[in-house]
Amino acid sequence: MTSDLNQNKFDFVFLGQSVLKYQVPLDVYNTINHIYETKYPELKPANKQLVGKIEKEHSLFYNGEDTSKMTKHNHLPSNVLNWFESKFKHYLDWNKTRQYNMHLNSIWVNTMFQHEYNPVHVHQGSLFTGLSSVMILKLPESYGVEYSAAEQPQNGRLQILGSANGHFANVDYQPEIKERDFYIFPYDMRHCVYPFNGPGMRRTLAANMDVQYNPIQNRGVS
Repeated sequence: MTSDLNQNKFDFVFLGQSVLKYQVPLDVYNTINHIYETKYPELKPANKQLVGKIEKEHSLFYNGEDTSKMTKHNHLPSNVLNWFESKFKHYLDWNKTRQYNMHLNSIWVNTMFQHEYNPVHVHQGSLFTGLSSVMILKLPESYGVEYSAAEQPQNGRLQILGSANGHFANVDYQPEIKERDFYIFPYDMRHCVYPFNGPGMRRTLAANMDVQYNPIQNRGVS
């Protein structure tokens, strides 16, 4: 666990690029779940924009430039949006990114049931550069039977794949996720979610933050 001068507590892992893990405040966590559950009938399906083999994918916020498949909308209060922006800003500042502009592009919820999955993919907003994220909202009591190698469970796991290489490099990250976890990583980091075969559902949120910056000005920053 690490903390900075602003008292942002987080964990991190380096896979060629950084993955930062935060804990969602209880009020933000409860607000998001409440809005999703009470406004579900009016939420716009997000399946056309996503690669997940998941039936229930719904948007809570969209402010992107491309409105051909999704019109702009927002179901989240300002305190929740401000919290997202503060964490994305902390990620960039901690990574010593200089002279950047952020634009919150989209936020949506994936509700997975047994046998559904999210194949390996990357994210993109209105820009090719930006930050992806995963928030854990609800988890099933069990992911079902592991048919082999039970000591290395894969059912329902989030896997983030890095660009590091070499004998002692961390090449991927499969955290033991818990409700209220929030992971941030760059758009171009490949990641996936494995299916599970038990009852119950797995609810997660994803948010995309476009980041405009000059990579030349950020060379050799220390």
